[in-house]
Amino acid sequence: MSWLQTFRVALRALGRNKLRSFLTTLGMVIGVSAVIAMVAIGDGAKARVEASFAAMGSNMLMIMPGSSSSGGARGGFGSMPTLTWDDLRAIQNDVPSVAAAAPVLRTSAQVLSEDQNWSTSVQGTSPEYFRIRNWPVSRGTGMSASDVSSSTKTVVLGQTVADKLFGTGDPVGQQVRIKDVPFQVVGVLAKKGQSPVGQDYDDGVFVPYTAYLSKVQGGLMNYIQGVVAVSATTSDTQRTESQLRALLRDRHRLAGDADDDFSIRNLAEMASAQQEGTATLTRLLASIAAVSLLVGGIGIMNIMLVSVTERTREIGIRMAVGAKQRHILLQFLVEALALSVAGGIIGILLGLGAAWWLASSFGWPVLFRPDVIAIAVGFSGLVGIGFGLYPARKASLLDPIQALRFE
Repeated sequence: MSWLQTFRVALRALGRNKLRSFLTTLGMVIGVSAVIAMVAIGDGAKARVEASFAAMGSNMLMIMPGSSSSGGARGGFGSMPTLTWDDLRAIQNDVPSVAAAAPVLRTSAQVLSEDQNWSTSVQGTSPEYFRIRNWPVSRGTGMSASDVSSSTKTVVLGQTVADKLFGTGDPVGQQVRIKDVPFQVVGVLAKKGQSPVGQDYDDGVFVPYTAYLSKVQGGLMNYIQGVVAVSATTSDTQRTESQLRALLRDRHRLAGDADDDFSIRNLAEMASAQQEGTATLTRLLASIAAVSLLVGGIGIMNIMLVSVTERTREIGIRMAVGAKQRHILLQFLVEALALSVAGGIIGILLGLGAAWWLASSFGWPVLFRPDVIAIAVGFSGLVGIGFGLYPARKASLLDPIQALRFE
């Protein structure tokens, strides 16, 4: 008997019990679809974490002032001014691995156009800030070094503020008032979206820090609310953090056992921790889903054993007319493999659909990996062969005479 004939006989046998064959494949369908859906959603969540931290700025380090303490109550980082303009210049000039650094001054204020107003965050900074944050300008020219040096009353709007104040119109060249001081809009930043905690990055305006000090703050400040810095490469981020800590401790004359009077936040480490947590959760969910494949394999073995018992007389007749043990073994293996692969194919379709639906519901991106799909289907085939081997071998070892007498 040829392989093609064996395959036809196996499919014909499965076709005689269509409902039972379909129910047998459900275990494989559920297992494959669950694995594909969980991995796709997990990879999508990981991609969203990567995008969120990329929006904050790659290789970025945030340096915050120290914390105040009064009567045993500690105010948290940023409540005590400890970072000076001299510290900023030292960071820019004395740390070789720092590619760029920029000051951050921030307050909340009402921003007014001719006929609209919007309460938002007003930040004073320098042009390096936008390079550190990977934040291009979508319209206009943006902030320049000459704006900083000459304290020009110019402002760059976030996309949310531009929409609220000017709607669909072009804000570039228009004037807005910040604390009753007129500023000219020189650019609108590209839309950046939300942070991992839901903060709208686009809800803010940016002015040269020199204009911020003289026009918005209303006087010079000796201290900075924060500094953002960026290392040359991702691999340098850890070394840059160590160099910044050593520099600031030395400048602030902190003893060896004294706590830092500042805080450095390494976004690369935070992103790595978030991604590792997401990857671990994805592996856990995929492992749990893979158990369904084993359950489906047990179901296939159970049905194949029942099939062997039901078709004992048929097996005896085939052996009597010349079928060999390997033909019987192959026939039942093909049946088990057909059930598992059919379940795998249906599971792929359901898994892709479920992943897309869940991702759309949560607003996550969904990433389909061909390697995971191939592994899931291949594993389902191996499960079918593995769990179908025992019933197939049992069928091939039947005594033809006893099989013919079976009722």
